[in-house]
Amino acid sequence: MFLCLLGLVAVWFIYRWYKELERVSNKGDKYVYITGCDSGFGHLLARHLDTLGFRVIAGCFTEKGEDELKKITSERLTTIQLDVTDSESVKKAAARIKTLVEQKGLWAVVNNAGVSVPSGPADWITIEDYKPMLAVNLLGVIDVTLSVLPLIKKARGRVVNVASVFGRISPFGGPYCVSKYGVEAFNDSLRLNMAPFGVKVACIEPGFFKTNVTDLGLVKNNVKKLWERLPQEMKDDYGQEYLESTYERLDERFKQFTDADLMKVVGCMEHAISAVHPRTRYSPGWDAKFFWLPLSYMPTCLSDAMFLKYSPKPKVSVL
Repeated sequence: MFLCLLGLVAVWFIYRWYKELERVSNKGDKYVYITGCDSGFGHLLARHLDTLGFRVIAGCFTEKGEDELKKITSERLTTIQLDVTDSESVKKAAARIKTLVEQKGLWAVVNNAGVSVPSGPADWITIEDYKPMLAVNLLGVIDVTLSVLPLIKKARGRVVNVASVFGRISPFGGPYCVSKYGVEAFNDSLRLNMAPFGVKVACIEPGFFKTNVTDLGLVKNNVKKLWERLPQEMKDDYGQEYLESTYERLDERFKQFTDADLMKVVGCMEHAISAVHPRTRYSPGWDAKFFWLPLSYMPTCLSDAMFLKYSPKPKVSVL
């Protein structure tokens, strides 16, 4: 019985692998709009799709990002300055895209722009800390998507949203996980709503990869700033050892989990855009596949126990 089940699983994986090999045709007529192309995944994806022959529309936050991308790509690629937190900027970009794609429609939008700090214990974070990150990571995704959705529907194209494995499980506090859970919810509802129109919606859920978002110096500096603004009473509750232990754990975790091969993520993005039969979810990174996702399916009591065991303890902890 076990061998039969194993055989069926093997057949299914082979079938899926073969089915997913097929790619769309006429790449030169297909426009792909990407946000967050100044660096990281977005920058690399824009270059990769350009070499494949797609017509890339790269949204960059800075003029420097636009200039650097133009220098190393073909004339097929168009850059636009974009601030996903500013609805006027989003509308202006959508209007320009409409003139570019004309009657073809927009083949794909990739919501890649994102930030990762501030993050820390829940009682270190204020409501004002939540607002900027939600504006980029969640509201920006929704605003950009809705701004070009009619063009996507016209092309029967794709929406690719970059969430995170931390849209499935929350091992730390702050707005990051909240924003990514929101992207997951938006992605799921959009996928169902757009299915009758022939639009495919995919979610990318990366683990830890070496980008500006996961820069260790940035993350540790964020912790330091949060600590320094805490009232003395709260500092006394946590204790100086908590802060020092947090730095040590960050060093350990980033060394254990961070992957420098960004093409693992970009390859998933490209598949979601170019495959005739894309997946609904992609989880690039060994840590996502073999640690975070399995942990997210465990009973809450077990995942909580594991996180609490390997997390720094406040000075007044009762555990």
